[in-house]
Amino acid sequence: MMEFALFRLPDGRAWLGEGPFTALATVPAAGGAFYINDFDLHDPKPWKVPARLHEVTAGDLAEKTHLNGSQKPQIQWAKPATEWFKMAFRRIRREVQAKRLEKMVPVLTESGTLTAGNPRRLLEAIMQAPGNMWSYAHVKEDGGFLGSTPEMLFKLQERQLETMALAGTAKPGNQEGFLTDVKEIEEHEIVVRYLTQRLQALGAMAREPRTLCQTSGLVHFQSKLSVQLEAKADPAQLVPLLHPTPAVGCLPRDDEAMEKLREYRQQLKVPGFFGAPFGFAEADGTTHIVVAIRGICWEGNQISLPSGCGIVGGSAFDHEWRELRLKREAVLRLLSLQS
Repeated sequence: MMEFALFRLPDGRAWLGEGPFTALATVPAAGGAFYINDFDLHDPKPWKVPARLHEVTAGDLAEKTHLNGSQKPQIQWAKPATEWFKMAFRRIRREVQAKRLEKMVPVLTESGTLTAGNPRRLLEAIMQAPGNMWSYAHVKEDGGFLGSTPEMLFKLQERQLETMALAGTAKPGNQEGFLTDVKEIEEHEIVVRYLTQRLQALGAMAREPRTLCQTSGLVHFQSKLSVQLEAKADPAQLVPLLHPTPAVGCLPRDDEAMEKLREYRQQLKVPGFFGAPFGFAEADGTTHIVVAIRGICWEGNQISLPSGCGIVGGSAFDHEWRELRLKREAVLRLLSLQS
């Protein structure tokens, strides 16, 4: 059975792993392994060591992944229904206003039918993603997922840990209003506060000023954080410590809120890859873990395109509904799928 994984860094370096994969609970000392799990971290052995590993470029990807001769996919999209999402939005907003929740991220999934071509052809598009995005893919014989994300969960290099808060969204051209948007700033700072609380026990922390991150037709607030670790950290323990951040999950991140988040994800038929950690460990020990957003998944001829939005006290349905559409359009643009 054909199976492979791909991971591309913002600097353009990329690795392609061909199956069969050996599954491990912790990152191997030699590196060269992909971290692949679902949103709920169900897989106890998420480190996947490929039978063959190649460092690839956009130029030799088609040959390595047997894409030659296949056509770009043609997809017939169905209009997303508002009903279930509107119900989830109202319930979450009620919980936020009652101060039982500070933030939660419901996800709307647009469905499509593959009418021609091969979704694997989209690997070429993610290899050419903008230079401030990480690209990821896990492809099997009859299904898979892929995308390019602007959100890093963490990078670990010896005792240096880097992470980021990426939350708050606007369309380019509206920067002035966005910079002073109280709701978007609040949504962003919730994530910063969460990361600070989770990481401060591990060592000396530093935060860079909040800036704008413009990528793939969207603008986000971004704050970079770093920690000089007091002791060596295991990436396998850092993933559940940080994931899910309030950028894709909820706050508080207690059992009750997480159970409610899982319920909404099930009701709204959210693919397991969306918002999940995905990554790669280099041979020198540097580990990169990203948050798998801005992507699609497929099984047979059924395609799913998810997008999420953070609901806080100042959220309004029409605003969030528009943000969801902007995010899906950004993915279609990134993958050159817009008609």
